[in-house]
Amino acid sequence: MDTRILYTLAVIIALISGGYYYYSGKNEKLKVDTARNMTYSADAVQLLQTDETGIVSVRAQVDHLEQNLQDKTSKLINLNVSMYRNDQVDINFRADQGNGFNDNEKVVLTGNVRAIKNSVGGQLKFFTDELIGYPELGTLETKHQVRVESPGGLFLSQGLKADLNQGQFDFSNIRGTYAPQ
Repeated sequence: MDTRILYTLAVIIALISGGYYYYSGKNEKLKVDTARNMTYSADAVQLLQTDETGIVSVRAQVDHLEQNLQDKTSKLINLNVSMYRNDQVDINFRADQGNGFNDNEKVVLTGNVRAIKNSVGGQLKFFTDELIGYPELGTLETKHQVRVESPGGLFLSQGLKADLNQGQFDFSNIRGTYAPQ
C-alpha cells in the first residue's frame, strides 16, 4: 500500500474524530448553558425554616413561586410569611405579590401589603401598597402611603423606614390621632 494513501486515510480519520469530539463537547456545553437559563416554578409552596437549635424562625406559604437562577430573581404570588422570635410570632407579612432580587437580598412586596408587628404593648399594624424589605439587614422601607394602627391610635404616614432588629420606626408626614393608654 502506498504511504500517501495511508497518510490521507490517517488525516481523514483524525478529522472525523476531531470533528466528533469538537461538536459533542459543544453540544454538552449547550445543554449546560440551557440549564442555567431555566426558570423554575412551583405551586402551593410551604416553607418552614428553623435555627441551629431547631426552633422555628420563619414559616411561609406561597400560592405560586417562580425563580430564575441566572439573574437571581424570584416572583411570589399571594404570600404569607411569619417570622418568629423567642418561639413566638414576631412579625407577619402578607402581600398579593413579592419580587426578590439578587438572591432575595432585596424583596419588594406589592398589592394589599399588610405587616403586623407583635409587641408587649399590642399589635402594630401597617397597611400599604408597596413595601421594600432587606431580610438580611432586618429593615423595611417605603415612600408610599402607610396606614398604621396601634392600640393607641390610627395615623397615616407618607413613608416608612423600620429597623426590625432594634424595633425603631421612622414615619414621614404623619396625620392622624394618637391617644396612648
